[in-house]
Amino acid sequence: MPDPQYIAAALAIAFAITFALRAAPFAVLGALRSSKLVSAMALWMPAGLLAILAASTFRNTVQADPSSFLKAALSVAVTSAAHLAFGRRTLLSVGLGTLCFAALTNLL
Repeated sequence: MPDPQYIAAALAIAFAITFALRAAPFAVLGALRSSKLVSAMALWMPAGLLAILAASTFRNTVQADPSSFLKAALSVAVTSAAHLAFGRRTLLSVGLGTLCFAALTNLL
């Protein structure tokens, strides 16, 4: 069994590194708020993530069961409509799209 002081030192080092890595983004946040790149990324990243999610869903779902293409297409449409209708709330739109797909898959 390792010495308790050795374990405490290892835990302290791990804590310090983890804390520093978690705190670093907040330290530079003020300078990034005025960045045009960060503003553009904040605008387009959710839509890009939804596009990647849709492509992944289509690929995996249709390969596994080609008859589920219509279910996946309808779920992506619900996700996109919810994203646009509810003010770009990504969690809400992805949740509604997932719920739609699960309901269509299990009920039809």
